[in-house]
Amino acid sequence: FDIYLINNGQRMDKAIAVLKDELSGVRTGRATPALLQRIVVDYYGTPVPIQQLASFSVPEPRTLMVTPYDPNAISSMEKAIMASDLGITPGNDGTVIRLSFPPLTEERRKELSKLVHHRGEEGRVAVRNIRRHSKEELEKLEREGTISEDDLVRAERELQKLTDKHVADVDTASQALVDQEHANASARAQLDADTSAGPDYRHEYAAERADSTCAMCAWGTAFA
Repeated sequence: FDIYLINNGQRMDKAIAVLKDELSGVRTGRATPALLQRIVVDYYGTPVPIQQLASFSVPEPRTLMVTPYDPNAISSMEKAIMASDLGITPGNDGTVIRLSFPPLTEERRKELSKLVHHRGEEGRVAVRNIRRHSKEELEKLEREGTISEDDLVRAERELQKLTDKHVADVDTASQALVDQEHANASARAQLDADTSAGPDYRHEYAAERADSTCAMCAWGTAFA
């Protein structure tokens, strides 16, 4: 049954990958190229993922710059961004598209928590559906005499362990995004307080900017 369990584990891995992909596109108050990974541009009549048409940089924690390889594609890229659910209006200087992400309001944070919870529940359901279908297949094999009752019990036990592990992975991925935004909110509040008090707060800004730079490195592998 090892191969059987490996196959089902791979199916559950794919469900987790889908969840992480969806979570990487959830907009928080921080700029990251991962937010654009679902955007497809009409490039001279051919749909092309935006990451194939431009390079990306994060000069400031809440600013994302998109530099098209073909300046003539700026208009099409802006249309694709505006047509997405990103909720950001792009601006450009003829060579670079600039996206400015406003800080999250308390209302938006609550919406974010609800959205992440919903995405997480979808991930858990996907994993459990794989378990349910696998259990039905095993029971059918046992009825047909292909496997023994003891084999069925052992396989179901291992299948449950596999399911529990992947459900925990779902919870970890979902909570990571919520924790990240809470940390960002606390950092912004502290930065505002430090700014009002007047001391040198450049080191906090540098740290936040460094985090944004690291977010660029996570393009395509967010929450991996």
